[in-house]
Amino acid sequence: MNRLPAALVRPERTRRTSPASKRVMMTKRTTAALISMTVGVLLAVSCQQQSASTRPPLRPPEQQTEVHALAPNSSPALKATIDGAIDQIGKTTSYDPSYQKLDYPNGDVPIETGVCSDVIIRAFRKGNIDLQKDVHEDMKANFSVYPTRWGLKATDANIDHRRVPNLMTYFSRKGKSLSTSDSDTFLPGDVVTWDLGLGTDHVGMLVNVWYKPTQHYLIVHNIGAGTRMEDVVFSWKITGHYRYF
Repeated sequence: MNRLPAALVRPERTRRTSPASKRVMMTKRTTAALISMTVGVLLAVSCQQQSASTRPPLRPPEQQTEVHALAPNSSPALKATIDGAIDQIGKTTSYDPSYQKLDYPNGDVPIETGVCSDVIIRAFRKGNIDLQKDVHEDMKANFSVYPTRWGLKATDANIDHRRVPNLMTYFSRKGKSLSTSDSDTFLPGDVVTWDLGLGTDHVGMLVNVWYKPTQHYLIVHNIGAGTRMEDVVFSWKITGHYRYF
């Protein structure tokens, strides 16, 4: 093919954009960005409202429950412990399983957060029982009998008492275990542990609030949305039942 001399080749015409066109394009881009931001904000608000609307109530309706008096010979520590569990409802509003550096003894994470075991630990402290100290001392003296699933080589007073299997081992070693199959033996103040599936352990405490629809005492626990009182004692596979007081 014959080619024209370079001097005869017509150069491509550069397309110029007028100032008015540039302003129109910038306006369109700005409008699109604002629309995108608005949609994002609306979606975020919608998700928060949906989350709030689907969050379970702190406790069943009052007309469906009744408070039962404890046995006359009950230990004062039992009442203090039960009251200590109920008192956490509405104060602990979130769930945080992260490792935390704690004081010792009587160490605790902020009351606004925690895990399921913190409900038990805080309640027991109202009964003058410091599970952080007691579990740590027992583990230190009998480390080999405690679970080894975390690969620890020594005790850790920051976390040992906050692990459900360690609490189960401690209560069993102190002779506090009861039947897990006889529903009539589940009474206020008892600590219950469950297997939620896939190796997830959970713990809660029965309190002296009777739920009329199912004829069960209610559980105070934190399963992810903060401390609540719910009818869940037989909702999952029970792995432990303990009476300390």
